[in-house]
Amino acid sequence: MTVLLPEWSTVTHPIIGMLHAPPLPGSPRYQESMEAILQHVLRDAETLAENGVDGLMLENFGDVPFTAGAVSAVTVASLTRLAAEVRQRFALPLGINVLRNDALAALGIAATVGARYIRVNVLSGVRVTDQGLITGPAYDLLRQREQLAANEVRILADVDVKHSAPITRRPLSEETEELVLRAGADGVIVSGAATGKPVNLTDLPEVVAAAQGRPVFVGSGVSVETLPRLLPFCHGVIVGSSLKPGGQIDAPVSAERVCQMVAAIRSWQPE
Repeated sequence: MTVLLPEWSTVTHPIIGMLHAPPLPGSPRYQESMEAILQHVLRDAETLAENGVDGLMLENFGDVPFTAGAVSAVTVASLTRLAAEVRQRFALPLGINVLRNDALAALGIAATVGARYIRVNVLSGVRVTDQGLITGPAYDLLRQREQLAANEVRILADVDVKHSAPITRRPLSEETEELVLRAGADGVIVSGAATGKPVNLTDLPEVVAAAQGRPVFVGSGVSVETLPRLLPFCHGVIVGSSLKPGGQIDAPVSAERVCQMVAAIRSWQPE
């Protein structure tokens, strides 16, 4: 199995903790100042970093409704500022996800601030989403990565991504193979139907078998309770809502919940 980052070469199941940015300037729900948003993100980053996660992922979760295309310049600028501050203060590998699917912006931010990976919800093919049809940007993304000399920025791509549906249902194994062999994904993410929803456990072995040795992460529904069923069939986890009281996305990350999650993963042993 290919390790996504050299920093994780000795980590059995890397834990990526989510940094859910509040609504950014220009979005309909924006109310706080940029300074207040920055403090919110830094507070969560500190809680995650101090309690043992292996990486962070910043995304503009508060910017609903999302666009199917490129986000605005002010969104890119705001995320870049947040990402730069996180990178300056915390040594953990940082990832960028620009919702709903602005992979080119995510790569640009990552290359600028020194982030190590990006998440792309739809890297190849076409998905029906609440933003309309989204077409994967693999062609443009991989060429931009080459032009920026940013091949160290890894691409984590979702297969059968949450909050979407295929135009035509295909075997998950075929979609996974195309993600890694034709679209250039460095790692694959499996999620449930929506944010916080559990994955279909029968999907994980199929994706792992088809991923050509790339690491497979579970990207939703990860909790202390679900870990024993997930860890035998994945190489890492991306955790967000379950680290917050009541699963409320806009609540601060709970240090107690992070500690419980990290302890559960570190102590897990295959049967």
